[in-house]
Amino acid sequence: MNSVSDAAQQALGLVAAADPKLVGVVLLSLRVSLTAVLIGCLVGLPLGAAIAVNRFRGRHLVTVILNALMGLPSVVVGLAVYLLLSRAGPLGSWGILFTPTAMVIAQAILITPTLAALSRQVVEDAWGEYREQLSSLGESQLGAAGTLLWDLRFSLLTIVLAGFGRAVSEVGAVMIVGGNIDGVTRVMTTTIALETSKGDLPLALGLGFILLAVVLSLNAGAYVVKETAQRRYG
Repeated sequence: MNSVSDAAQQALGLVAAADPKLVGVVLLSLRVSLTAVLIGCLVGLPLGAAIAVNRFRGRHLVTVILNALMGLPSVVVGLAVYLLLSRAGPLGSWGILFTPTAMVIAQAILITPTLAALSRQVVEDAWGEYREQLSSLGESQLGAAGTLLWDLRFSLLTIVLAGFGRAVSEVGAVMIVGGNIDGVTRVMTTTIALETSKGDLPLALGLGFILLAVVLSLNAGAYVVKETAQRRYG
């Protein structure tokens, strides 16, 4: 018990002192995950909205597939991206395997179905309520999708944070495509796994504290923004 207590105290000391190694890992993690979330939003949110407001053959099948992909195993994504980016793969000439770019690609693939599936449900519910009103204003289905995305932006913020939470907590895929190279592709989750296996609990705990703090802070911020928006705009 004393060793754990001592490790926790040392971890807090590393955080308070802004240990360079710890800061570097945290900044890389945030850069990779935020970039992946941005890509996921640019693809997933419009895709979900488009599916919500359009009726086409196979729509239910697409919805089922999107919902199923929300549980896509991260190691499978990592393996697929690895095969694509390896020297023998079709994109091997890009030379980005074991780089942060490869990690961004893996995380974006993981979270895009989640963003698309959840936004589809939110937009579809709103579409059922405002369809006649938007149609009477002459909105096309594409225009209606964009209008609803903007109108629901505060509700969608929670979905975006869910995607960020999955991205920043990812281990398997980024380990496979990033290689966990010190100073290059080592992020919070992979560092925690490595340092725990090595017995370096202070660094692992310090990163764990920061990871929890980041997720909790973002969710608290999203809650405040959503509640403020609801009081102001109804």
